[in-house]
Formats: sequence, C-alpha cells, structure tokens
Amino acid sequence: MQKSVECFFDVGSPAAYLAWTQLPRIAAEAGANLIWRPMLLGGVFKATGNISPVMVAAKGRWLMHDLARWATRYGVAFQPPANFPINTLALMRGAVGIQIRQPQDLARYLAAVFEGIFARSLALDDPAVVAQVLGDAGFDAATFQALTGDPQVKQALVANTEEAVARGVFGAPSMFVDEVLHFGQDRLDFVAAALRN
Repeated sequence: MQKSVECFFDVGSPAAYLAWTQLPRIAAEAGANLIWRPMLLGGVFKATGNISPVMVAAKGRWLMHDLARWATRYGVAFQPPANFPINTLALMRGAVGIQIRQPQDLARYLAAVFEGIFARSLALDDPAVVAQVLGDAGFDAATFQALTGDPQVKQALVANTEEAVARGVFGAPSMFVDEVLHFGQDRLDFVAAALRN
C-alpha cells in the first residue's frame, strides 16, 4: 500500500519553506503521496499557547542563523524579508482556496509564495506585492482577491487549523506519516525513514 506524508504548513514559516524545498523529492524517492495541508500558524499558536521562536530574541537570532545553515546544506536560497515575520492570513486563504478550486495550480502557487518570501525577500503581506508576484506566476489578482474573501475558503482554513491542533500540531512544518507527528524541517530524515518502512 502506498504511503502518504501530510504536511501542515504556513508559508510564513521559514522552516516550512525549507521543508517545502525537500519534501517533494523525499516523497518521490519513497513512492509516497505528498499532501499539503495549509493551516494558519497564528491560530495554532493561540490554541496551543505556543509563540513564534522569533519572539524570543536570543532564540530568534540563533534560529535564523541555523536555518541559513540548513539552506546552505540543502543548496537553496534563504533571505527572509526585512519585515519578517509577516501576516500570512491572505496567503494561507489563497493556498486553501487554490487547493480546493484549482488543485493543479497549488505547486505553482506555493513556489511563487515561498520563493517570494524566503528566496527573494519580498514583503508578501503587501497586497500590491502579492498581486505582482502572483501575476508573474500566471495568477489573476482579482480572482485571487475574490478567493481569499470566499466564506467557504475561510472556513476551510479554520477547519484545517482546528484539525491540526486536534492532532497535536503546535508549529510548522508538522508532518504525519502513519499518524506519527514529525515536527520541523530538521526531522525530514525521520519522515524519509518512515516512508520507506
């Protein structure tokens, strides 16, 4: 039976970005399905009493240097925007909406957004910048705007976030293989092993 890895993520998480750069290859090598599960990290933090590591000054400084080391190891760009962390509500509604309405375009959307934030240092909490980045990636800005305001899309993001919390998620990325939670991009070797076994 083919295995799957579910990845609960928020595009505002630099660790989720790094996981995104590696998970497709890991899943392909294992012959596994990769299921992206958009959630709102702020909602997870609120529900679990957790906070972003960057809110703890010393930890935040260390973490950004550590993530840069991981990016070097993976051979990917890593340059967060100056205004990091950013508000990702619209972007995550967009991820859910595209997953529901245009699932064939989700990979292109995630590439545009993740790379925009963490490889190109773009302030994707600015609607004008979002419109430009998505337009360059072949998305219509007006359609995207309508999608982020759609009540069904809003509810789907809430439902994903609530499901994540109910399953024990407290941060991003959180990956499940056989209902076992693997947290953090630095646990991808455990994900790969679980998919092989």
